[in-house]
Amino acid sequence: MSSRIALISVSDKTGLEPFARGLYALGFQFLSTGGTARALRSWALPVQEVSEWTSSPEILDGRVKTLHPRIHAALLANLHLPEHRQTLQELNLTPIELVVVNLYPFERALRAGASETEQIEQIDIGGPTLLRAAAKNFEHVAVVVNPADYEWVLSRLQAGGLSREERARLAYRAFAHVAEYDALIADWFRRYDPEGELPQTLTLTFRLAQRLRYGENPHQKAAFYREPFAPAGCIATAEQLWGKELSYNNLLDADAALELVREFEQPACAIIKHTNPCGVALGESLTEAFLRALEADPVSAFGGIVACNRPIDREVAEAMVAPGTFFEVILAPELTPDALSIFQERKGWGQNVRLLRVGALAPPSQMRGYALRSLTGGALYTERDTVDWNPEALQVVTERVPTENEWRDLHFAWRVVKHVKSNAIVIAKEGVVRGIGAGQMNRVGSVRIALEQAGAYARGAVLASDAFFPFPDSIDLAAQAGIRAIVQPGGSKKDPEVIAAANETGIAMVFTGIRHFRH
Repeated sequence: MSSRIALISVSDKTGLEPFARGLYALGFQFLSTGGTARALRSWALPVQEVSEWTSSPEILDGRVKTLHPRIHAALLANLHLPEHRQTLQELNLTPIELVVVNLYPFERALRAGASETEQIEQIDIGGPTLLRAAAKNFEHVAVVVNPADYEWVLSRLQAGGLSREERARLAYRAFAHVAEYDALIADWFRRYDPEGELPQTLTLTFRLAQRLRYGENPHQKAAFYREPFAPAGCIATAEQLWGKELSYNNLLDADAALELVREFEQPACAIIKHTNPCGVALGESLTEAFLRALEADPVSAFGGIVACNRPIDREVAEAMVAPGTFFEVILAPELTPDALSIFQERKGWGQNVRLLRVGALAPPSQMRGYALRSLTGGALYTERDTVDWNPEALQVVTERVPTENEWRDLHFAWRVVKHVKSNAIVIAKEGVVRGIGAGQMNRVGSVRIALEQAGAYARGAVLASDAFFPFPDSIDLAAQAGIRAIVQPGGSKKDPEVIAAANETGIAMVFTGIRHFRH
């Protein structure tokens, strides 16, 4: 066999033939196994089976084939050390210069719904061992895991060889590939861990979806990473149909908007600024929902992000492009072709409006998962807040009971308030958010802001609070503005005083027993 040896064993044979032909032209001879060896032969390329190299047949239905000292000695020998070279000479071994390996399709089997027995057979053992050995010995061995790297690697070899830095780069990619593979397997086995929801070791996998121009500010680098099994109907799987690339802040706001409209069964529209809603409304039609959401705060809505829970058609699009409006991102389950053309032809908007198709929206209860937030040196991990109120647990704690219309608005406001930054207050009337107080250091401050924004619309409206009222002062302010019903979690030491204040002013108050903090 030639002094230049490439060990090739891949499940994904994309791009392999031209790569292998190029290697052969450079004087490489091939070691391989199974299907890869058959493919190389079908291309009229000479190949030696690993079992010939090791003088040891594959055993246990192919579970053991590359796990052999002759293979790993040829991979791991440090050629700077005379004793390692001596060992290779004694074993009549030529060092392996190049390893081209990608692993059994564990992820593909998961997506195909394989049985547990079938899934276990897709756990590669020899492949990760080859990759780790080659990557560890990157000083002497180049390792390639991604077919996208074939052309570049071949060009470097044709130009005289890979530098140490380039081999180290490939080693990094190999270790990352194995780490991702192992993380998927660990996550699959996690269901057997009694602490599976909050494991001792958290193994997560994210893949680069998009390099962003910058982060929250222009001096910060940023990228968007996607989970391998991100569900359909979310921002991670949305398809951009039009407009310049999304920014870091666009993605944050678009996600917040989409998760809010997901709450509702009837046509709904949310307009988001800085992850907080500035307009939310329901309607008999999506056009009505949008116009009502816009009416709630047209000043803040300009340049905002709009999400809808129904397809956007021509009528909705025409309402959105009316004079005096502009939105950075518009997303919906679908946008009809004529709606697309209306946005694309809107004078002054051009590529500045990004249009996203997200597909059908599942309700929050079907989008269970986790939320992850980084801290300096660590991370916080929590279940997502997908809980609505439980009708059986609701308590009307005041003398006055909400009217039927007030119940509808209370439920609407309660679903919105959990998407507002704490301390959060939402004022709503007839399916439209009229006032929002967000992110204040005290709750009465949020109440004042929400009431000021609502203005005359506060009279006869309802108010939702994401957490309990620590004092009755907020109730007094609400009553003075004409609020008629309040929904809140309850649970404060001051609850009796808060309830008494509501009774004195004729406000109906409902306790949910559920808090919706959002920081």
